[in-house]
Amino acid sequence: MKLIVSPSYEQMSAKATASLIEDFSAEGRKLVCIASGDTPKGMYQKLTAMVNGGELNISDWDFIGLDEWVGLNLKDEGSCGEFLNEYIVQPLKLPADRYRLFDGRASDLRAECTGAEKFIDAHSGLDVAILGLGMNGHLGLNEPGAPTDARTYVGPLATMTIETGQKYFKSPTPLTKGITLGLATLMAAKKVYLLVNGEKKASILKQVVEGEISNKVPGSLLRNHPDCTVFVDTTAHALLK
Repeated sequence: MKLIVSPSYEQMSAKATASLIEDFSAEGRKLVCIASGDTPKGMYQKLTAMVNGGELNISDWDFIGLDEWVGLNLKDEGSCGEFLNEYIVQPLKLPADRYRLFDGRASDLRAECTGAEKFIDAHSGLDVAILGLGMNGHLGLNEPGAPTDARTYVGPLATMTIETGQKYFKSPTPLTKGITLGLATLMAAKKVYLLVNGEKKASILKQVVEGEISNKVPGSLLRNHPDCTVFVDTTAHALLK
């Protein structure tokens, strides 16, 4: 695990964007796992601005969403799909065959899981997984105690996730389960980018980087990944030795 510390969120986002472009400089199709949420937003805005400004060609990049609340999809305000549609799919004008987002409203969620894995397999795996870090250390909706051998699956949400997830909705919204790329799928990615910012994430980042490696804090498992880079601002980095 390598840490790249920036003095601000803006610079953290810029460094993550530059690293992704450098890592994807070789020819050939690439598959990017994209997380929703406030943390990666700056990176996505920089990336889409470069593409739309003619500075970057991503015609050989494809995308897959990391997770979704069960019962919601991109048509629902506050959903992961809505966020990714707003900040990735629409700005980049992606055709339907170049991305896959979860439909948490699907009648057959098992088929949603299978479809995601087939999409990944068709690309010979994830080239990079862009992840945020939950307040309880979760990755995607792999909550504390999540099975380390799980591929894409539906699982229960932790109380903390249910509570903090309400910030994405204008009114209280019942959340009980999530559909997510599993820890085994994420750990199999060729590269992982973990983006962490803000004082509120300092305590959990310390556990991830310096604590026990355990699925009790899913983020800590990334220390076993062969190519994981943590992009962090100084406030989130404050408690690290």
